Amino acid sequence: MAATKELLARRANQIRNGGKENTVFDLIQKMRPQINKALPSFLNAERFVRICLTELRRNPQLLSCSKESLLGAVMLSAQLGLEPGPLGLCYFVPYKGQINFIIGYRGMIELARRSGQISLIYAETVHENDFFEYELGLEPKLRHIPVLMNRGKPYAWYGVCKFRDGGSLIRVMGMEEIERHMKRSPSYRSSSSPWVTDFEEMAKKTVIRSMFRYFPITPEIVSTGIPDEGVVKGVADEDMVEVEFVEQNSEQNSKDKEEKKEEEKEEKPEGQELKSKLKNRADQTSLGLNGKNGKEEKNS
Repeated sequence: MAATKELLARRANQIRNGGKENTVFDLIQKMRPQINKALPSFLNAERFVRICLTELRRNPQLLSCSKESLLGAVMLSAQLGLEPGPLGLCYFVPYKGQINFIIGYRGMIELARRSGQISLIYAETVHENDFFEYELGLEPKLRHIPVLMNRGKPYAWYGVCKFRDGGSLIRVMGMEEIERHMKRSPSYRSSSSPWVTDFEEMAKKTVIRSMFRYFPITPEIVSTGIPDEGVVKGVADEDMVEVEFVEQNSEQNSKDKEEKKEEEKEEKPEGQELKSKLKNRADQTSLGLNGKNGKEEKNS
C-alpha cells in the first residue's frame, strides 16, 4: 500500500514537472507555504528552508532516506520550531532508509522556556571526583562542587528548574538509567547519532525530557506531543504533507517480547523441565488414586 502510494506520488510529480522527477531539494522548496504555516511566528520560513537544505548537503547520507520520511522530519521540526543542524536543537539521523528524529539538549531547553513561566533551567554532569549530594522529600536539596582537574568518569546527570511563581524541580539520573533511555533510540549505534558524537549533551537532554511532565507547556508543543527519538514516516508531494511519527518505545517493547519468547523456546532451564516432570507425575498419581477410589466406592 505504501509503495503504491509512493509510486503514484512520483508519477504525479513527473507529470507536473514535465516528465522530470522532483528531487528532495525541489520538494522542500515547494513546501515553503506549508512550512510557513507550521512554523511558530518568531521563525522565518526562508531561513528555515535554507537551514534544512544546508543540513542535507552537510550530511549526504540523509539523501538515501525516503523522501516521505525526510519531508516528514522537515515538517515535524517546523511544527516544533526547532532548526536541524549543528546548533543541537534537533537532529536528522538516517536509520534503515528513514529519518530518526531526535531533539537535542538545547532544543529541550528551548521548548521548556517558551512557556514563559520558567526563570531558570539547566542540566549538569557529575563526575567521580566531584562533591555531590542530593536529598529528596518535602524539601529537596542538591549540592554539587565540581573539581577543576582529574574529575574522573561521568556517572550521573541532574536537571534543575525554577519557576517564576517560586517553585522548583530537581531530577537526578544515573548512568544505568541514561543508557536505558539511549537504547530506546533506533539509531543510537549509528556513527552520525548524537548519542555517539555528543553523549553528555544527550544525557542532559534526557534528564530535562524526564522533567517535562511537570512543566507548563505551550499549545503548539501540546499539539505535537513533543515527539522525540522515533522514526518519522510520511507521504508527501508539493501539494500534501502527512506526518506520522512512530515512537521507538512501543516498537522496542514488542521487539523485546518477541526476543524473550524466542529465548524461552530455544533455552528451557533444567529446573523448569524437572518441575514439569514432577507435575506430570503428580497428575498421573492423582488420576490413579481417583480411579481406585471410584472403584472402591462403586463396590461398596
